[in-house]
Amino acid sequence: MKKKFILTTFMLFLIISATTACSNANATKNNSDGIVNVTATIGMITDVVKEVGGEHVNAVGLMGSGVDPHLYKASQGDIKKLDQADVIFYNGLHLEGKMVEIFERMAKEKPTVAISDNIDRSTLRLGDEEMETEYDPHIWFNVAHWIKATESVRDSLIEYDPAHKEDYQENAANYLKQLEELDYEVKEKISTIPESGRVLVTAHDAFGYFGDAYGIKVMGLQGISTASEAGTKDLIELRDYLVDNKVKAVFIESSVPRKAIDAVIQGAGKKGHKVEIGGELFSDAVGEDGTPEGTYIGMIRHNVNTIVNALK
Repeated sequence: MKKKFILTTFMLFLIISATTACSNANATKNNSDGIVNVTATIGMITDVVKEVGGEHVNAVGLMGSGVDPHLYKASQGDIKKLDQADVIFYNGLHLEGKMVEIFERMAKEKPTVAISDNIDRSTLRLGDEEMETEYDPHIWFNVAHWIKATESVRDSLIEYDPAHKEDYQENAANYLKQLEELDYEVKEKISTIPESGRVLVTAHDAFGYFGDAYGIKVMGLQGISTASEAGTKDLIELRDYLVDNKVKAVFIESSVPRKAIDAVIQGAGKKGHKVEIGGELFSDAVGEDGTPEGTYIGMIRHNVNTIVNALK
């Protein structure tokens, strides 16, 4: 009887040990080389993770240049990248609306972080009443909001990988300084546009935070989400606004088809008012990898320079 008790106790000890070892192995299965594997959704978040994570992080983005996150559906390859990640970062506020269920499932298995969660909701813009989301998700167009997002990335990496806390803090501090300088630069450049000419007309209403933060009136042909198409009434109202207010330039977006904007320009032309394309802006996606516009800071700087050159 005593031998049986000892044997049972020993077997129980082996089972607990094996379970603990298995659990630890699963927790570090993608981190055996000391590198934290991160999967992010949009390019702006991927860029922040690279800046803060530095040499300790391998960051992979799901949505490349020109990809519209509002309409994006995850592929099998994307699911694999999410499964293999140690940490997942996404925007939240229903930007990646078709992927919400995936994030909810992943959150049960690993850190899955919405970088917008630590932003004070009282500072966010309300979205379209017809949309499922309550808030405008385009938070990156206010650099102050993106500073908060960067802090969220920093804190999440430290929590997962405390061994490299000092490096994450130092990398984040350097990047946050660059963001503060960018915020000041944007304010200075927009202020050079005459107040009467500070009207930004784009394909969809992605630049609301930009307008609020930097003192420029923003009008989008479509709503906050590109999932809602512009109707005839929208086209007519925007055309008449351009004509009545003598707006000379509108802007196309890299991730949104320009067909509707072209229709507005043609409509204004028929009323005797010439409107030109002021340039292409990056709204829901960064530029190509390896270009300045392929980074968050480069994307914002490109947009501001394009807007100022066209409206000034």
